[in-house]
Amino acid sequence: MTTANNDRYDAIVVGVGGMGSAAAYHLADRGLDVLGLERYDIPHAQGSSHGGSRIIRLAYHEHPSYVPLLQSAYDEWDALEIESGRTLLHETGSVAAGPPGDEIFEGARRSCREHDLEHEVLSASELNERFPGYDVPADYRAVFQPEGGFLVPEDCIVAHVEGAQARGAEIRARTPVRDWTPLDDGGVAVETETERFEADSLVLAAGAWTGTMVPELDPVLTPERQVVGWFQPDSPDRFAPDSFPVFVVATDDTEIYGFPVHDTPGVKIGKYNHRKQAVDPDEMSRTPTPTDERVLRDPLDAYFADAAGPTMRLETCLFTNTPDSRFVIDTHPDHPQVAIAAGFSGHGFKFSSVVGSILADLTTERATDHPIDAFEIDRFERD
Repeated sequence: MTTANNDRYDAIVVGVGGMGSAAAYHLADRGLDVLGLERYDIPHAQGSSHGGSRIIRLAYHEHPSYVPLLQSAYDEWDALEIESGRTLLHETGSVAAGPPGDEIFEGARRSCREHDLEHEVLSASELNERFPGYDVPADYRAVFQPEGGFLVPEDCIVAHVEGAQARGAEIRARTPVRDWTPLDDGGVAVETETERFEADSLVLAAGAWTGTMVPELDPVLTPERQVVGWFQPDSPDRFAPDSFPVFVVATDDTEIYGFPVHDTPGVKIGKYNHRKQAVDPDEMSRTPTPTDERVLRDPLDAYFADAAGPTMRLETCLFTNTPDSRFVIDTHPDHPQVAIAAGFSGHGFKFSSVVGSILADLTTERATDHPIDAFEIDRFERD
């Protein structure tokens, strides 16, 4: 192994996906000398930040406390769109629907009310009539919030990386990190397969591989195999972005989420926790199966029957789940020069623009003004 022939960096970012690319961008924007290391291509389809579309929604049923972070994320996405000249966020409106008392409907309405968000409460018949692609059961109710939509994750990553590079950051793809160690002077050393780098600070945004980088988190980070699918609709005009809002809809056993037709000629749908397969990300099967397809077709038939045409595409990705489904955004408990972003539990990409800013705060100030107390590492010990 050789030591890299360059000066010590201010910060190294391990993982240049959704969170890491944003961290590299914000660190470079603050004038730091940044090195970003990604084990795969940039962008790539081996982790969590791909698939052509990821939901963004303000009517957040998970908890109202997420809404201020989301509002900051929207501001960051707007600024990145202007800078990059790319359309990153497609506004379609969002729907959160479920039977009476269901947490998806009730939680979304609560978030809208607590934060005074523009929204409408619709009956099932009103929802199905306004958006004919929907076919939810008669007893369902829905929250429609007009600012929801979807992000294009690959374009978001490229925009963040290009912005980081324009500010002097060095980004290396196909550079797996083997290990990192704290240095006696308060910095860090990072080892790849062939080189060793040093920096004052480190950001770990390694997705499903974070547990191998931070053994303390390995027991509470569970990588999960997820499959999403695209299906040809019978009436394509009903599922265009201007007539079909993104959705999260309750089912008998979980929830489904989906998108209008975009790039791929089909409606995209996923089922949260799919087949509940905890996996090793290096060993998991990345080939979708007929069983995976059936898991998606069953709820499609039940709630969006006009979209249940021939399969256009199936794709495997990863969730990295925490026991409480909340994120991990914190500094390392023993090494404050190391900031960590992990465990986004299938609902994190939309936040990546602001998470990058938070990671830059934690790197430069060891603190942030953003509300992240719920994402501290030590909560697992408390729980």
